[in-house]
Parts: sequence; C-alpha cells; structure tokens
Amino acid sequence: MSLKGKTLFISGASRGIGLAIALRAARDGANVAVAAKTTEPHPKLPGTIYSAAEEIERAGGAALPLVCDIRDDAQVAAAVKKAAERFGGIDILVNNASAISLTGTLETPMKRFDLMFGVNVRGTYLCSQTCIPHLKESARAGRNPHILTLSPPLNMNPKWFKGHVAYTMAKYGMSMCVLGMAEELRGDGIAVNALWPRTVIKTAALAMIPGVDTRMCRTPDILADAAWIILNRDARRHTGHFYLDEQVLAAEGINDLGRYAVLRGNSKFLPDLFLD
Repeated sequence: MSLKGKTLFISGASRGIGLAIALRAARDGANVAVAAKTTEPHPKLPGTIYSAAEEIERAGGAALPLVCDIRDDAQVAAAVKKAAERFGGIDILVNNASAISLTGTLETPMKRFDLMFGVNVRGTYLCSQTCIPHLKESARAGRNPHILTLSPPLNMNPKWFKGHVAYTMAKYGMSMCVLGMAEELRGDGIAVNALWPRTVIKTAALAMIPGVDTRMCRTPDILADAAWIILNRDARRHTGHFYLDEQVLAAEGINDLGRYAVLRGNSKFLPDLFLD
C-alpha cells in the first residue's frame, strides 16, 4: 500500500491531526495541498501553512501552502484550482478543519454558533463540492479517489446533545455530508468515509479546553495511521463507513497501540465524544 504520487487536499493541515495525516502521506512521496488560514504564528497554536509545508517536504512529500478560509467560496475555489494545476489533479480530500465550543445554549454566542456551522458543516460541504469534479477525473483515471472527513458516527443519544447542542449539530452536519455523499458518489467510484478517534487526541487546540488531562490522551499519529489505511483501500468497495481509529488498525492486525499514548505505559484514556 502506498500514496506515492497521489495528491491530497487537506483542510486545517497547518497543525494537529491534519498535519499528522499530511506527514504520513508525505512519507510515501505524496503531494499535499495545505489549506488553512494560519500564515503567522499564533501565540497559543503553533504551526502555519508554511511551517507545515516545510515539514511535509522534509518527510519526503511535495507541498503547496494555500491561504484558505474554507468558509469563503472564492478562496476555496482558488485553492483547489491552484492545487489541481500544480499537481495535475486531486485524488484525495481530507475534511479536517473544525471549530469547537463545548458550551450550552445560553453560553454559546451566535457568532460562535455561526463559526462552527460555517467551518464544520458549510466548509466540509464546500470543499467537497469544489473537489468532486477533480475526484471524478481521478476515478476515470483509476487513481482510487477518496473523501475522508474527521467526524463522528451519528449517535442520537440525547446525552451527546445536552451539554453542547450547537457543537453536536455542527459535527453531525459533517457526518451527514458523509452519509449523503457516499451514496451520491458511489456510482462514480469515489469513496466517502468518516474517521473518529476512540479516545481524546492531544492537539494544540485541546489545550484551549480547560480540565482535560492530556496525559490520558493519544497522539494524532493514531489517526494518521488509520487514515492512511483507509485511503489505500479500494474506493469502489469501501465507502459510506463511519470508522473508528482502533477498529481500522485492528482490521490490519495492529492491536498494540502503546506507541500512540501521550504518556508511555498509560493504559487508561479519556473516551472521545459521541461514543456510548
């Protein structure tokens, strides 16, 4: 299995999970379009599109840093066009960018509500819509195109809505894109799947959520390895799934997950949201 020569367009790839997925693909010699807003270092969130591009190239891939707010139609159209022109097409879209606010209804300003829906739902839909013509070309060329979205299984247990209605709706909006587009694009040979972690993942953004003991988390590498496996699967046979990272790895015989622990030797992890 290899992603050598494939072109990935990854939203929010300047840090965290998106960057980890990019680096795993880069080790195969993949091309990665880094689509994100961060051009200058953030005081609390390290990483820019340019530093990510440098890491990708050091890992063995080719990188194209693209300033892109995925809420903006024109910016997404321009970024996708540049990526396709630079690398001769797009084979894989990873919808990774996401905004979070684990707040109740009265504590969620509409500005934050709009941000979550603009990035999570609209951004996922827009990036998918804009990349689909290129993914269809990839399918016709036999290049095994995929859309992979970092979103959870659709779990209607009210407890997952109770504490953060807006965030849950926004993440489930991403998952509904997966559910619908998988069927819409099945005949075109484009796989559309979701990936979600069984446990909380330590990222820079997690540090902005109070009360999380990061020693009980895993690293983004577990999602990067799971994504790599999914993206190498036959797009015509593996689509419409809501994958969990542990399940994907177990299917490949990988059951020793110790290397993904933030605190080596730890066996107790914080379960992620939306999983009963």
